[in-house]
Amino acid sequence: MRYRDCPTVEVSKRIAGDPAEIWRLITDITTPTRFSAELQRVEWLEGDHIRVGARFRGHNTNPAIGEWQTECVVTEVEDGRRWVYDVQGGDGRAAATWGWEIDPGRDAVTLRHWGRMGPGSSGLSHAIASMPEKEGRIVARRLGEWEQNMRANLEGIDALIAG
Repeated sequence: MRYRDCPTVEVSKRIAGDPAEIWRLITDITTPTRFSAELQRVEWLEGDHIRVGARFRGHNTNPAIGEWQTECVVTEVEDGRRWVYDVQGGDGRAAATWGWEIDPGRDAVTLRHWGRMGPGSSGLSHAIASMPEKEGRIVARRLGEWEQNMRANLEGIDALIAG
């Protein structure tokens, strides 16, 4: 697994609930701070709601990585269905792209949360550069951490909807 291939991880969960209420939760950029072990705080930089071009900052922590901030820009919005944002990389390209999607069904909503690494540089790029022989393990471990936090987000949203 190579960083340059922009590896992606996606999780999904069927949630019995009102699609509009689920949409409200996933477009509240503070919702993941309630469930993620890594994302601690989020603040709007430009705008105050999900719309293309809106910008926000995330404050993160990880025992192996330390603390850092990210600046993000909303790149896609399909109202009630999907929104996507890029984490800005140090080289002007997206260091990561994250997305939320809702697929309404007859009895429940399928909620998807996904993240794609790269193609721009990130903190992970520096770790890979210092240990290129371990790139596959570094990328796989980081994707595993992403997946764990995304699952926590979906479980938390499900619990909020269930009341």
